[in-house]
Amino acid sequence: MLVFAGDALAHGVAEGDKAFIQANPGINVIPYLYLGAKHMVTGYDHLLFLFGVIFFLYRLKDVWTYVTLFAIGHSTTLLAGVMFNIHANPFIIDAIIGLSVVYKALDNLGAFPTLFGRQPNQKGAVLIFGFFHGFGLATKLQDLIASRDGLLVNLVSFNIGVEAGQVIALSIILILMTFWRQTPSFNRSVLVANGLLMCAGFILIGYQMAGYFTEQGL
Repeated sequence: MLVFAGDALAHGVAEGDKAFIQANPGINVIPYLYLGAKHMVTGYDHLLFLFGVIFFLYRLKDVWTYVTLFAIGHSTTLLAGVMFNIHANPFIIDAIIGLSVVYKALDNLGAFPTLFGRQPNQKGAVLIFGFFHGFGLATKLQDLIASRDGLLVNLVSFNIGVEAGQVIALSIILILMTFWRQTPSFNRSVLVANGLLMCAGFILIGYQMAGYFTEQGL
């Protein structure tokens, strides 16, 4: 997916979806619900981060707590970024999203107490990175929405779709993780799995920074 991403960025919007958003001003609840769910289910940067977040979470209560924090962060900046037209360079934001994947892999490996003698607040980190994940999409939608007619309703619909897609994707991940954890290979694979997760995060960062420097003509 990362190698053949082509022109599609981490928070890119498909050409058909772009055409729909730009050609259909006014309130469109159901289509925006669909677009939000589609974004989350196909958003590999989100899924990589969530995979890292729940990697060592065994109780549904803990999963719910962390995913709720991520959803709060994601929803806040998605809505605020578009409604108040808050701009930032999308390449930089998406590079930070790649950094969130690297962070979670390092956290799962216990790197921070070992290297720095201190463990970051895990819940706070998930919330903060959730802000960046939501703002990443907001930077894309700002360039696509040609009319502010019905904007709030459409954004709320889109966000509900995002959360619905998150539930679907997370349910699949949890089912697969539950089966994996019951095999002897799970404990042996912790280092490899999180090493691969970290590599994916660095690839995302490099991909976005390459886009940034290309945009700047550097």
